[in-house]
Amino acid sequence: MTGTPTLTTEERGFLRELARQWVEAAAAGRPGPEPRQLAADLNLVPGPALLENRGAFVTLTRGGALRGCIGYIEGIKPLLDAVAENAASAAVRDPRFPPVTPDELPALELEISALSPLQQVDGPDDIIIGTHGILLDRGGRRAVFLPQVAVEQGWDLKTTLSHLALKAGLAPDAWRQGATFRVFTAEVF
Repeated sequence: MTGTPTLTTEERGFLRELARQWVEAAAAGRPGPEPRQLAADLNLVPGPALLENRGAFVTLTRGGALRGCIGYIEGIKPLLDAVAENAASAAVRDPRFPPVTPDELPALELEISALSPLQQVDGPDDIIIGTHGILLDRGGRRAVFLPQVAVEQGWDLKTTLSHLALKAGLAPDAWRQGATFRVFTAEVF
């Protein structure tokens, strides 16, 4: 899984600041700053890693508990735009949670996952827990876990795939037959 430019420390810092501002704006019910203008304001010229179409997720936690997580698996827009939009969505559009309120902001932790392109694998034996994020597809039902999910939960491969099948609305063992798998890596910060 090569070909995706690695983010510099400065670019990661910019994306964290961009995401923070978009979460704050969404919680206040206003639009976030235009990403390229914020970069200019911070004296950063967006390079290829920020301008390449990449999948990205923004995860919000509070006290170690999930508070919101939204993202794109595939690179449908430049990374800086994907991070901005997904930060706002994680704050106020994750259907599992009520919208984040301004008073919660100081307690929120923010994590960004910048994804590599998806790559088809022959089967579960090609999946490396802790390295690969996984997209399971079976019969039109799909579900995804970021690479860090299995590690954070302490799951092995079979347990991970069972939870992924359940997330897709399938039986826990549905991954064993008729499922296809695509994997990706992520820069998580």
